[in-house]
Amino acid sequence: MFEGNLSTPAGRSRAWIDSLFVDHAILRQTWTNFRTVIPGRVYRCNHPTPWRLRLATRRLGLKTLVNLRGHRQCGSDALSREAAHGLGLRHIDMAFESRNAPHRDRIERFERIYRDDIRFPMLMHCKSGADRTGLAAGLVILFEGGTAQQALRQLSWKNGHFNSSRTGVLDAFFLRYQAEAEGRVPFMDWVRTEYDEDRLRHDFRAGKIASFMTDQVLRRE
Repeated sequence: MFEGNLSTPAGRSRAWIDSLFVDHAILRQTWTNFRTVIPGRVYRCNHPTPWRLRLATRRLGLKTLVNLRGHRQCGSDALSREAAHGLGLRHIDMAFESRNAPHRDRIERFERIYRDDIRFPMLMHCKSGADRTGLAAGLVILFEGGTAQQALRQLSWKNGHFNSSRTGVLDAFFLRYQAEAEGRVPFMDWVRTEYDEDRLRHDFRAGKIASFMTDQVLRRE
């Protein structure tokens, strides 16, 4: 856990060591998991290093960075916050979970943020850019009037998401809307009035092998 600050050379060095070797940013120097969600408006990736964030901001004209990990005591968090501030980006914390049924209040908060607080174009990230980022990207698709099937495409094995593991509960969420309400009730109305996260949690069953790979081998959050 990184508890220092970036105001001294020693603190900055500790932040980089924590980011690269504890938070696995060494793998994210070249592997970005970058995808376009809505061209010119919404993009997604894994936790960007400062140089990657600078490059994306110049190339895409970014205005907002959304952190789907929430505020964390780690070097990656400290470095990306500092970089966002230096680039003049609005930095927003919007924590989601990857192995539990999405919480209604968090979906509602994300929709309010998306409607009222985002300056576009925006880039959103979690740690690996696979699960929480896939959920958020799928939500954006539905906020914009897309279908559950289009939202499900954001949860792809190509991004490192495995729907047979515990993270498959995110797929189950979109499938539940598709089966119960799509075409009958607008998505956010369903979330507010009909979505039962406890029932989804109870109904979902993950595969043991895929969960072991995701949780113990890949050590994803």
